[in-house]
Amino acid sequence: MNVLAEIRRVLELESRAIAGLQKNLGPDYEEAVRLLFACQGKVVVTGVGKSGIIGQKVAATMVSTGTPAMFLHSADGMHGDVGIIQKNDVVLAIGKSGESEELNAILPVARKVGAKVISITAQPKSTMARHSDLVLHTPIEEEACPFNMAPTTSTTAALVVGDALAMTLMKLRNFQPEEFAVNHPGGQLGKRLLLMVGDIMRSGVDNPVIPVSADTKTMLSEITRKRSGAVSVIDDEGRLVGLVTDYDIRKVLERGDDLFAAKIVDIMNPKPDFVFEDETAYSALEKMEKRDKPISLLPVLSRHQKVVGMIHLHDLVVRGL
Repeated sequence: MNVLAEIRRVLELESRAIAGLQKNLGPDYEEAVRLLFACQGKVVVTGVGKSGIIGQKVAATMVSTGTPAMFLHSADGMHGDVGIIQKNDVVLAIGKSGESEELNAILPVARKVGAKVISITAQPKSTMARHSDLVLHTPIEEEACPFNMAPTTSTTAALVVGDALAMTLMKLRNFQPEEFAVNHPGGQLGKRLLLMVGDIMRSGVDNPVIPVSADTKTMLSEITRKRSGAVSVIDDEGRLVGLVTDYDIRKVLERGDDLFAAKIVDIMNPKPDFVFEDETAYSALEKMEKRDKPISLLPVLSRHQKVVGMIHLHDLVVRGL
């Protein structure tokens, strides 16, 4: 068997199915979106078998993009869980044939309590379609399965329709990246949008800082004790006047100067980059990486221009940014 030819065959079949969906778009699709958008309750996605697995993904996508939704396995619905469907809900039923006994058993119950039913099916004249208020037809030539049996093309079509509904609803709700981040606090996007410099910075007793009047021994001791590789230099008001890093110390030694005889003002960088504590941690990472010569730490200031901490590249990496 030509493996690449078989993969190409499957991809072509499923691509044609998606192209067919575009040609089949009509008023029912638009009406379905309007009905979902106007839903005062939740969207209950249901299905069995492979369609049920697709339904779980569609429900999860809706939840994460601003549409209250949940998945109800149709078989569980037959044994009491159908009670989760309420008057103000919309049921989104997924089934290729539209003849699944478990699925068709719960749809009349859903309509009886006052919920609306939208079906996604390849059979617009099926039992499921007759129990629905709206039918989203997903015409399928054949499954990608060599025996035209295993749900493949049909589940791809249902998934694409589910994604299209979720993304259109997302735009109608004017759902913003910040809201997406709130729903994904553990993901990288959530961390990049929600995690602030003040949440990560080394502050209080862990903040490496010295007054500009300090001597070199005090500076070295502070860098060593705080294990930071640098120290912020402040004036009597606690404002940043400079930064001493390992690099600055090496420059003094390379010149052959007496490090312990040097003043802090002669060692420090008097114009260091910095970030504010209420900026996102990701913006601090970008500031470190986008310099001509990337750096690994930044002093942190309050909006009153006082030094309140230091943020290190290692801290950002540990937090998954």
